[in-house]
Amino acid sequence: MHGAGNDYVLLDARDMEADWSALAKSLCDRHMGVGADGLLLVLPSASADVRMRMYNPDGSEAEMCGNGIRCLAKYVLERDIVDRKKSPINIETMSGIRVVEPIWYDGKVDRARVAMGEPELRSERVPVSLSEDMAGGPVLDYPIDLDGTALDLTFVSMGNPHAVAFIESPVSRFPLHRIGPEVERHAMFPNKVNFSIVNVKEGRWVVARVWERGVGETLACGTGACAIAVASRLHGYTGDEVDITLPGGVLTIFWDGVGQVYLEGPVVEVFEGEWMI
Repeated sequence: MHGAGNDYVLLDARDMEADWSALAKSLCDRHMGVGADGLLLVLPSASADVRMRMYNPDGSEAEMCGNGIRCLAKYVLERDIVDRKKSPINIETMSGIRVVEPIWYDGKVDRARVAMGEPELRSERVPVSLSEDMAGGPVLDYPIDLDGTALDLTFVSMGNPHAVAFIESPVSRFPLHRIGPEVERHAMFPNKVNFSIVNVKEGRWVVARVWERGVGETLACGTGACAIAVASRLHGYTGDEVDITLPGGVLTIFWDGVGQVYLEGPVVEVFEGEWMI
């Protein structure tokens, strides 16, 4: 399945046990496996309708995944794991319970809107290690230099850490393949970080690319889009609603500046099959 090109392998793992980290590495390999940006597991929950776990292609586990949770909602509703008449549904994640509102079209979940929680702007909670006089938040336009590339970073956590840089040159020309890994593994980020570069356009529109920790560049990133919208509003570039154009499509983010962030976007099932290895 994919959400705006951010693609996943989903498993109904309610009655399964496995080395999920190792399985994610195998399944997500684009040459020797299925190929995906992550492995999503459907699991039972004592506090929500279902529980989601998400593993990156390098085997690491992510706290939250905005595109993935929309895929998982479609999966559990269309397969009657959760009553398809129920709306919204509650999904437990490592970052807490998230509420997902499915948008049906012709008997299928075509889109979904996710209550992504409130953004965390305190540097120690992102987390990012800064000097004591910069503790707290928000931290906007923190300057770093990477091999001659100067960046001003804004830090946001959407249950997972993000660093956002607004740049003047087209994002399509930015050397994300080179700079992305350096930002992800920078010593200031104890848990590594997701990194976004952004061009602000007219109205409520921005264009972005995202380097995801443990994955690399992806066609879209749900939590990344939320972090971009928060950072953009904090800078005064956009208002409560913003359309974020990513290589895989458009995600719409709503944030009033004080409460929860809401993410809306498409969700598509591509194929179903058996893993033979």
